[in-house]
Amino acid sequence: MIRLVLADDQALMRAGLRALLQDGGGVDVVAEAGDGRVAVEKATELVPHVVLMDVRMPVMDGIEATRRIAADPRLDEVKVLILTTFELDEYVFDALRAGASGFVLKDNEPDDLIRAIQVVAAGDSMLAPSVTRRLVREFASRAKEARPAERLAGLTERERQVMVLAAQGLTNDEIAARLFVSLATAKTHISRAMTKLHVRDRAQLVIMAYETGLIRPGWMT
Repeated sequence: MIRLVLADDQALMRAGLRALLQDGGGVDVVAEAGDGRVAVEKATELVPHVVLMDVRMPVMDGIEATRRIAADPRLDEVKVLILTTFELDEYVFDALRAGASGFVLKDNEPDDLIRAIQVVAAGDSMLAPSVTRRLVREFASRAKEARPAERLAGLTERERQVMVLAAQGLTNDEIAARLFVSLATAKTHISRAMTKLHVRDRAQLVIMAYETGLIRPGWMT
């Protein structure tokens, strides 16, 4: 059972989401929060698997709440899934930088929301290729000057390759097929790259690929 904290400032939205999530899908909503401060408090108290986080909330917004959760070593296993709309793209970029493991759109189908929660709870990032290509392209076009590439000096050539492919939106299966390696090997390369670069998850790995200049806009395939 996936333990989830639901953070949204609209009581009706929370009620609807709670009813949806607890009606199958293996999700247990263990707490609700009407603002970011309470979301952080509940995450610290309950250490859930996932926090489903709205962006625009009073007292503390979802981005700052995400940043605080990601920065707390006691909450390393807590994943933040941002609940957003396309109109809030700029907030999505900030949330991913802050440590969110992915995002889901408010107008998605219920099954898509449950799947997103399951994917994030399993330790993967919810950056589906169909949406990622658009958002990452936007992120890259807004990104400031690339950070020093020395940050990547500890990576092997193969680890750099899988980092580029992950940034292009490829799944682990697709990366394995592209490099003619097993799925387990592809996962190992990604895991080692994340460990060496001290990033929480695949979303952070993708962001670093752009921020260090390892991949640039127009390189999407």
